[in-house]
Parts: sequence; C-alpha cells; structure tokens
Amino acid sequence: MRKDIKASCQKRLSRIEGQVRGLAKMVEEDRYCIDVVTQISAVRAALRRVEEEVLKDHVAHCVEQAIASGDKADQRRKIAELMAVVGRAER
Repeated sequence: MRKDIKASCQKRLSRIEGQVRGLAKMVEEDRYCIDVVTQISAVRAALRRVEEEVLKDHVAHCVEQAIASGDKADQRRKIAELMAVVGRAER
C-alpha cells in the first residue's frame, strides 16, 4: 500500500474507532434508538470509504503490476481475488 494511502486509511480508521466508542457509550446511556441507528449508518459509510480507498490502491498497484508483468496466471489470480472481494462487499 502506498504511504499516502496508508496514512489516509489510518487517519480514517482512527476516526471510525472514535465513532464506535461513541456508539458504545450511546448504547450504555440508553440513547434514543434512531440516534444509535443513525450513527451505525455513519460508521458503515466511513468503513465503505476506507474499503474503496484500499481497493483503488490495490487496482492501481497490485492488479496493474500483474498486468504489466505479462504473467497470465498472476493476472487471473489478481482479477479473481478482486472479483471475490467485490462480490462479498455487495452482500
């Protein structure tokens, strides 16, 4: 993973970690259910953004490198991995 992407993801994940701690506190304090669900939705959206960033970096480097290498087996493997993870993400 490129250093700038890694730093960006770490920053986002630290923020998400704080959001999750806030959610735990909301549940502990018996906050209004809709407020809790709203915050859960915000955490999911933030995680999706991190996931997208990591996947973009993967395509830009790992998949691109496999294509440039000319190694057909590696190309198929990288594409299969990508399709599997995208398929899981859509569920």
